[in-house]
Amino acid sequence: MQSILVTGASTGIGRACAVRLAASGHRVFAGVRTDADAVRLAEHGGGSLHPVLLDVTDQAQIDAVAEQISRDGGGLYGVVNNAGVAYGGPIEYLPVDVWRDQFEVNVFGQVAVTRTMLPLVRESRGRIVFIGSIGGKLATMMMGPYNASKFAIEAIGESLRQELRPWGIGVSVIEPGAVKTEIWEKGRETADRLERELPAEAVDRYSPHITAIRKGIEMQDKSGVGPDKVAEAVDHALFAPRPRTRYVVGTPARVQSAMVRILPDRSREAILRRIAGP
Repeated sequence: MQSILVTGASTGIGRACAVRLAASGHRVFAGVRTDADAVRLAEHGGGSLHPVLLDVTDQAQIDAVAEQISRDGGGLYGVVNNAGVAYGGPIEYLPVDVWRDQFEVNVFGQVAVTRTMLPLVRESRGRIVFIGSIGGKLATMMMGPYNASKFAIEAIGESLRQELRPWGIGVSVIEPGAVKTEIWEKGRETADRLERELPAEAVDRYSPHITAIRKGIEMQDKSGVGPDKVAEAVDHALFAPRPRTRYVVGTPARVQSAMVRILPDRSREAILRRIAGP
């Protein structure tokens, strides 16, 4: 049995990871934002699943969780950096504060958690896993802040893996494509909000793009893999004797990854526009 910290475990990928790891007998500290989320999550995991209040943008909460793990967990073998949000819109009209909020959670929060937990992971010669996205390799219109944050995670994971190699600490990035989670309903809400809150000039200019977002959401919601497939990749990254550096999850993600490797930028972007673009 190993102790694992999973951030953003209230729903979706994080919850699937926490439940799977707890079912395998590991002691899982599952980061959630509210007491209500903690109660709901505890119902799925039995005695091995321990919800903890963890806002990854709050260093005091991160420190408190590290102290709890050190005290109650018998060390820490792995960290699964999953907590994240997704903001989008036309870059021309997005306030800079939207970019700051995006990076506070998806980038700075992941770095803060990793730095704080690393002394415990070092003692265990354990593993660090980042939940990235195929959107960290291939950016799409109207999702600039989210894509930029996931590109950053790719760089952070690669740098950290090289830095920690002398101590035998593995670092992997999971790169899912579309996953059947609550994120698609949030995507629909984002499209509604853009039409509601953008200036009339912006809506007039970018209405075809917003329509394309809705089309893309419906396509990916139908073709997405279950979050259990991502949890399976996380399990392998944590415990396989030779973990991969990157895990591309789902057929759409593999196709997009191949497009990045093979096609010139303009050709790839033309294909994306034919599928879902304006």
